[in-house]
Amino acid sequence: MLGIGSDLVFAARVLRRSRGFTIIAVSSLALAIGANTTIFSVGKQFLFDRLDVPHASSLRLLATTDFSYPVYEQLRAQNTVLGDLLAFHATAANATVGDNAQRVLLHEVSGNYYEVLGVRAQIGREIRPSDDMPGSPAVAMISDAFWNREFARSPAAIGRSIKINDVPVTIIGVNPKGFTGAGSTLPSETPAVIVTLAKATLVTPASNGRNWLADPAAGGLIVLGRAKPGVSDRTAQTTLDAQFVTIFRALVPIRASDTVPTLVLRDGSRGLFAQQQAFATPIAVLMMFLGLVLLLACANIATLMLARGARRQREMSVRLALGAGRGRILRQMLVESLLLATIGGLSGLALAYAGRGAIAQYTPHFDWQVFGFTAATTIVTGLLFGFAPAFAALRTEIADSVKRRHAVGRSVVGFQIALATLLVIAAGLFIRSLAGLTSVNPGFRTDHLLLAQIVLPQNRYRAGGNVAFHQRMEQAIAAIPGVASVAGAEAPYLSGEHLETTFLPQGEALDASTNQTEPYNAVGVDFFNTLGIPMLAGRPFNENDTGASPKVAVINQRLAATRFPHRNPIGKLVSVGVYSGYGDILSTGPLEIVGVCGDTLYGNLHESPPPQLFIPYSQQTQVRRLTYMIRTQVAPETIVPALRKVLHAADPALPLVAVRTQQAQIDEDLADERLLVSLSSIFGVLALVLASVGIYGVMALSVAQRTREIGIRMALGAIPRQILAMVLREASSLSVIAIAIGVGASILSARFVKSVLFGIGSSDLVTLSSAAGLLLIVALGASWIPARRAAHVHPMDALRRE
Repeated sequence: MLGIGSDLVFAARVLRRSRGFTIIAVSSLALAIGANTTIFSVGKQFLFDRLDVPHASSLRLLATTDFSYPVYEQLRAQNTVLGDLLAFHATAANATVGDNAQRVLLHEVSGNYYEVLGVRAQIGREIRPSDDMPGSPAVAMISDAFWNREFARSPAAIGRSIKINDVPVTIIGVNPKGFTGAGSTLPSETPAVIVTLAKATLVTPASNGRNWLADPAAGGLIVLGRAKPGVSDRTAQTTLDAQFVTIFRALVPIRASDTVPTLVLRDGSRGLFAQQQAFATPIAVLMMFLGLVLLLACANIATLMLARGARRQREMSVRLALGAGRGRILRQMLVESLLLATIGGLSGLALAYAGRGAIAQYTPHFDWQVFGFTAATTIVTGLLFGFAPAFAALRTEIADSVKRRHAVGRSVVGFQIALATLLVIAAGLFIRSLAGLTSVNPGFRTDHLLLAQIVLPQNRYRAGGNVAFHQRMEQAIAAIPGVASVAGAEAPYLSGEHLETTFLPQGEALDASTNQTEPYNAVGVDFFNTLGIPMLAGRPFNENDTGASPKVAVINQRLAATRFPHRNPIGKLVSVGVYSGYGDILSTGPLEIVGVCGDTLYGNLHESPPPQLFIPYSQQTQVRRLTYMIRTQVAPETIVPALRKVLHAADPALPLVAVRTQQAQIDEDLADERLLVSLSSIFGVLALVLASVGIYGVMALSVAQRTREIGIRMALGAIPRQILAMVLREASSLSVIAIAIGVGASILSARFVKSVLFGIGSSDLVTLSSAAGLLLIVALGASWIPARRAAHVHPMDALRRE
């Protein structure tokens, strides 16, 4: 221990004397380790964190396509292989506190929800089984964020009454701060309000007036339970699946040709874990990028330490001559490297903590796992960049040591150039992919378009009344100064929503073995004019298309080509089914196609325009939710206050939600791609800088070591231009080989980024050639100064050098 302590003191003294080197090395490490720590903490929260409940690892998710409340009750009663089963239904609702109305996430839960999870209220009490009875009072738990926002953390919130979709409920408790519900580990998915399933038919009634909670065919529930000691997951799944199939067949009316869904027992410690599919690949790509940047930083520091080692060769020779063992010197050099890495690691951790909210829209948790990751990264980093200089320092033969150092330096720089090539190619692919996405024509005008959503509670706005309300709102919004036109749409474009319904042209029979659904949208009569979608045949909707007039529809060009090939669809009759995803019932009678419009994108920018059916919402039985698409003559944001005033005049209890421009909606759709491009571009530039510094360092060291040779060449008749070409040729040959290796590595690793690219292949020739050319230019530029210095060496000065 005493030897290590003296090594640390000596290492600190050496680093303090070489302040320039120390600052450069620590800065490089701090940036690389800090970025790795930040992305790891974000990835950990997205992909590895478990629900903040006791013994989360014992939770099991009973995954299936349809889970109704009657099926859940029967399965819960028969279950013997898991602990008690809980159920919840996730949705959104209007929450009104005083005069403030807002749209919030809502969970409707079984009475044993908190008991099974083992969660306790931070103030008040939890929902109990006695609260989940038909005659019990309507009670609610609220989240810590909702409590802070609406009640300023006042204990007086307990006992207060708030309205959820116009239904009064009494607050009985506040959830713990870290509790995000049983559905997700993400703070953004935390339910603001939790009520009992017994009140679900009051709070979120079905549009058709039926008791959806008692309907065995109405799915939507999420069911979890806890593993029972002594019962394996395989045994539990086999038993539960058999029970589920039996119960489903007994309760749900099915045809002989229908397939009964199966039940799969999965890990429930992360809830539904819906974020895995969306974020696993981008986070893996970012971690791979950052790992390569860290390797680049290590290589750069190793190059600098090799250059420093040349100046310390006499010191090492003297220490060996005085009796110091090679192991002792190796330890000393490694201690210096590890001390340097420790300073860089601590600085990187401080940077990551300070910028923990810069990447995501939330603050990732910094716990012992993040600290452990940083510590492990720091140690590995110190060993990576410390071993080569440490072993080089043990060479006592100066001439041989110089040659070996030069060879090692060239290898390290070649490795840097290859990694930089790989990173620059990846960044180029992401940039071209984003450019392709931003240049996509959505098929409608996106400028001066404001979006705002209103969701009407079923309790006050029954069938017919909600359609009339939306029509009145359209008229009131159209009268706002600066508004050119307005039209409602059940699903706004490029928002990730995608509604479908059965579509049967007259004469086509329903076939259970064939997918006869098509995307649809219920829209206002001025929809096509407002969005600037061209009519290719027939007419758009108009004011005469009312609930009392014949039912009509418009289809897009793609739907006309796929369902009416080589025929004129105008005047054809079609039948559509019932969409029950949000409880909005469509026309079940025949509709006449009166127009064909141009194709547009629907859910997002990544897909090609799908077939689409448009129906006027004015002819529907009811429409609870509508997004108003408002074309303005002024900046869209300027009319928002007037828009809120119009809604408040119509119904003060209704919140105006999801207010944004269409361009903001597009930006949100591209947010992940923009983040990936931004970070990869930063990493690519950093890689170029590190590689250029490494090339400069190695070539400068090479010129310094070959000064005598260069002097002899010039004394024998070599001209400066030849010396310049010789040095540049040496740098370019090293660079070309390394760039070729980097290009080859990018082609081999293409499958890792293929899924996040749009419109280009992972071996895009333009990107590969551009990246290779850029790296070659950077390499030659970094070598130019040492080459110029070599070309101006005076022969007599060079020959006087030892």
